[in-house]
Amino acid sequence: MREIVLDTETTGLNPLTGDRLVEIGCVEIFNRIPTGQVYHVYLNPQRDMPVEAFNVHGLSSEFLADKPLFAQVADDFLAFIAGDPLVIHNAAFDIGFLNAELAKIGRPALTFDRVIDTLSLARRRHPGASNRLDDLMNRYGINSSRRTKHGALLDSELLAEVYAELCGGKQTALSLTASEATVIVIEGQVASPMQRPRPLAPRGNEAEAAAHAAFIATLGENAIWKDYTAGS
Repeated sequence: MREIVLDTETTGLNPLTGDRLVEIGCVEIFNRIPTGQVYHVYLNPQRDMPVEAFNVHGLSSEFLADKPLFAQVADDFLAFIAGDPLVIHNAAFDIGFLNAELAKIGRPALTFDRVIDTLSLARRRHPGASNRLDDLMNRYGINSSRRTKHGALLDSELLAEVYAELCGGKQTALSLTASEATVIVIEGQVASPMQRPRPLAPRGNEAEAAAHAAFIATLGENAIWKDYTAGS
């Protein structure tokens, strides 16, 4: 399955108060493996660069002055992502900025039913832990030495690795039937895993389950997210 890992850099935190996109980076993955196809562009935000944002990504107003406007690259960007699922960390932030730019040029918004938010996936897998991208890279032993500052393309490449780990890592394609025995080898000796005498009690409460169900219902019947919550 083709998916697009996506990240953006901006002039700030809120597109509703005038902040703009300054960089978009996308990495194509197929069955969660990068294909080598990427989309990357710097954008002229037509405004100043606050020092707080510059300290995050290092993109100055001078550097961006001769870069294209979003309207000039929108067709190429939309053609690259096509109708495929978008894998984004803290997706509400990036989708909010992308939709603000699309609205400015009269184009339809990107819908959340095609979005896989790796922050939500990480919170489900590691409840109670910090799940920033840096934390996840450290947790999964992903080399982040190239990441001296935030960058949309580099962060998309790193997120693709994190996403593969969240979905099972190198064992993501392994499937055992109910009739196959699980074999564990420890220091050359075969050991059988112990079975719990009874399942663990649910960690969530009824209010949390109801809130989660209400959120899933807002995504519609075709939401990709349902592929990751089936049976949970």
